[in-house]
Amino acid sequence: MTEKILQVKNLQTSFFTDAGEVRAVNNMSFDLEAGKVLGIVGESGSGKSVTAYSILRILSHPGEVVGGEILFRGENLLTFSEREMQEIRGDKISMIFQDPMTSLNPVYSVGNQIMEAILLHSDRSRKEARKRSIELLGLVGINDPERRIKQYPHELSGGMRQRVMIAMALACEPDILIADEPTTALDVTIQAQILELIGELQRKLDMAVIIITHDLGVIANICDHIIVMYAGTVCERGSADDIFYDPKHEYTKGLLASIPKQEKSDELLTPIQGSPIDLLNMPPGCAFSSRCDSCMKICLRERPAERLIKGQHYASCWVNDFLDLQEQQLKEEVR
Repeated sequence: MTEKILQVKNLQTSFFTDAGEVRAVNNMSFDLEAGKVLGIVGESGSGKSVTAYSILRILSHPGEVVGGEILFRGENLLTFSEREMQEIRGDKISMIFQDPMTSLNPVYSVGNQIMEAILLHSDRSRKEARKRSIELLGLVGINDPERRIKQYPHELSGGMRQRVMIAMALACEPDILIADEPTTALDVTIQAQILELIGELQRKLDMAVIIITHDLGVIANICDHIIVMYAGTVCERGSADDIFYDPKHEYTKGLLASIPKQEKSDELLTPIQGSPIDLLNMPPGCAFSSRCDSCMKICLRERPAERLIKGQHYASCWVNDFLDLQEQQLKEEVR
């Protein structure tokens, strides 16, 4: 049986603003198995990045984890001191941030920034750390790493800076790699290369990986399981096949309908109507109800519970209950 290396249980993260409490993550739960790739998908503001920051406990003010558990190998990270978390970050759990240009320090060479993590979490000498940094740059596909290690971030292209970020994240061979929008601002060709690289490194190093993205098409071929988030909650979860070929939540269906299809280049895209929900004024029912073409009265009144579809496929949508009821009634009529 595969080990559950990370278990997030009923995570609640809020931002306490002058206007009120913004529940950015509301009762988020999931398991990450060792050596597996989990995708977390949703539009901007759905709580994807906040979930990752909560796991590493790097939320900025006024953000705060107000409930739940984050278990790494059975230990609750929310009970760890800041010093204990510093030992976890970069060593056991690493993260690739969205924008490498703002994440890399412009006044330090690429080599110094990779070496920093190695020196912090190991007893290697500077000479050994430098050698390891060169090896890492080569591992992530950067040509002439002996020369590149002396360069500064502004001297590298966007794709190369992203590869440097991946090298930094892998410096201590973490158990978990979190990639937060790793292909943002990169052209399509470089996006494919970066995703292929992450997949190759995951298999080679046998890491568990969490990929956060707003684009379902980006993770179609790399993820074992996918979580779809909306308004801080999980609306659907399942295998890649479940999500892509048998979606059960109307929001998931909307995301899939908005993906350009190569074989139907002349077909108009179907956007999701309306605007993302205001997290300060959450409705009593389903958060997606105001944008859903299949909205029913019960969707406005009550929030749907997560229910099992089959296997490990779950969804939180009243439409499924309604369709199941219709099917059951038809069967009874036939009898």
